[in-house]
Amino acid sequence: MSQEATDTAATPSVFIALQTNDESRRIIEAIEEDNPHAKVNAFPAMVKIDAPGRIVVRRESIEDRLGRAFDLRELQLHLISLSGNIDETEDEFVLHWRTA
Repeated sequence: MSQEATDTAATPSVFIALQTNDESRRIIEAIEEDNPHAKVNAFPAMVKIDAPGRIVVRRESIEDRLGRAFDLRELQLHLISLSGNIDETEDEFVLHWRTA
């Protein structure tokens, strides 16, 4: 097994699951582009995005796709579930696991 595969296997995963609707599709596109290491799993009513280590949701990326201002608190309207610790600013919503 390569060092990169070993590092990825040892890194705890985080995820975010969002409803499937027109607006959330643009949010998912932004998350996918900003997190190339993430795996996007589409289901009939939701999309679950898994990633080793962390997922970063950037306000600016979402605004570019929606064509309007976006307050990251609006993410809660589309959110079904998530795993990981959350660090949130006006510009980024970051999921990760804190280490001691």
